[in-house]
Amino acid sequence: MDANAVAELEKAGVKADAPDRLFVAVEWDADKKHVVPVGPRALVRDGEKLAHVTLQPISKLWTGDKVPPDFTKTPPPEYHPFFMLLEATAAGYCRAVRNTETDQEFERLYRHLSRRPDGTDRNPLFSYLQGAARLYMSLRDVSKAEFEAVVLRLHQSAKHHQTHVGSINYFQDVLRGVLGA
Repeated sequence: MDANAVAELEKAGVKADAPDRLFVAVEWDADKKHVVPVGPRALVRDGEKLAHVTLQPISKLWTGDKVPPDFTKTPPPEYHPFFMLLEATAAGYCRAVRNTETDQEFERLYRHLSRRPDGTDRNPLFSYLQGAARLYMSLRDVSKAEFEAVVLRLHQSAKHHQTHVGSINYFQDVLRGVLGA
């Protein structure tokens, strides 16, 4: 948890106690042609409210050593806000850039996020997924094991939905309903 990020959000009128209502919104360059990857500050959306917030790297936000439950079936309700924030950010990104990533690309991005949580990627969506994880972990205590379990579950979900090269079933079956994307 990061008290500074919570204070920034609350100062901007964004309720930090409901992370499942938030997502990291897409920012564009001055020409409105290219997506700006999320850096140290992220643009957070809560309904119609927008606020920039400074977020620490994922590796600095791990708290404690809590062991997550088995996510093989449905994750327990206490983890739903974490999944919701990550998936709402992914859905919002696809909607904003008007491009639906393939199941294979989502699978790759989630795997990369698990392996190199503070890394970089050529796809700007990766920085938005990182930003969503950083935002959630700024609002709630999350152990390294819990983070890895959540991201691995998302990786498996994208892989499960993949039926062929180029399929977008993960977006259509899961993400579309998250924000009405």
